[in-house]
Amino acid sequence: MKVKKRKKYSRAHGKGMGTAGTGARKNKRKSGNKGGVGMSGTGKRADHKKTLVQKRHGHNYFGKQGITRGKNLRDLRQRINLRDLVSNLEKYGKKLKDNWEISIPKYKVLGVGEVKEKLIINCLEASATAIEKVKAAGGKINVKKVKEDLVEDSE
Repeated sequence: MKVKKRKKYSRAHGKGMGTAGTGARKNKRKSGNKGGVGMSGTGKRADHKKTLVQKRHGHNYFGKQGITRGKNLRDLRQRINLRDLVSNLEKYGKKLKDNWEISIPKYKVLGVGEVKEKLIINCLEASATAIEKVKAAGGKINVKKVKEDLVEDSE
């Protein structure tokens, strides 16, 4: 004769009841046991559900993601060395009678490199060494922004 047996969980009532395979009694709660809905319980501290999260969101989900800083701290000026100007004169300027006229209104000119040609450069800013080298070759730098210590040199 076949005996009809109730399921294990439905028999777990009364004195001496077990946990019916759910671990501690508090684990039998509903969604509140999980802490919420969605991705709750995927805390970065204890790496809960780590493989699931990485599968869904990639391996960059955990950990710090680069450096952030205020927008006002970044220096967005473009810079160019004299050596790059001299090697690409056709790209940046045009040939006049005996000199080259270069117009780069968004650049700061830096003094790395040698100048042999006579250059007339119109730029946003220029370093002191760049101004000296261009003047020594017989050229001139016209600067939009001029610091107080370079005012006499740039004219």
